[in-house]
Amino acid sequence: MVEDAYNIFMIKLGIIGGIGSGKSFIAKLFNSPVFNADKEVNYLYKNSKDCFKKLNNQIPKFVKSFPISKKELIAAISHNTVNLKKISSIVHPKIKKKMNTFLKKNKNSKIVVLDVPLLIENKLYKKDYILVFVNSKKSKVINRLKNRKNYNSNILKKLRENQVMLSKKRKLAKYIVDNKYSPNVMKKKINNLKKKILDERNNT
Repeated sequence: MVEDAYNIFMIKLGIIGGIGSGKSFIAKLFNSPVFNADKEVNYLYKNSKDCFKKLNNQIPKFVKSFPISKKELIAAISHNTVNLKKISSIVHPKIKKKMNTFLKKNKNSKIVVLDVPLLIENKLYKKDYILVFVNSKKSKVINRLKNRKNYNSNILKKLRENQVMLSKKRKLAKYIVDNKYSPNVMKKKINNLKKKILDERNNT
């Protein structure tokens, strides 16, 4: 069964933007079911032996033991960018399957939020998705990234190279969210945006 058959009236919000723009923070503020791809990937690394076997087969010099260590993957990507494509080819089909399961599970929800970093790049979105672009100042983005565990400027550069240009993502989005205010202000802004999205759907 394809995901579109789950609920044609369900509003699917795709949260897009650059690395460190605050997409996950904005996704939570919608107060609706959220599919967080990063969390699902971490779950795979810790619990999926099938994922381990496939990665071990593709990059055996780096992925040697289960559960999979992020440090091993970082080392693999640092060694050769081709390894990023190998990792993606194994992980992303599993994430797509999990996303479809999520949509089926939440078929009765008015709105679901898809927090998927490579939603555009991996062509996981469809025409009926409403895309929300999260805009953030470069200085704030850098601060967020530096506060992350396993921060690695070289890896971030390679990940950015793997992403579609922000200008293109911005053009694809129906709504732009400027993530530059306090959490309380952002909460109000997202509540207003959510109401606007629901009202527009009800009037069509």
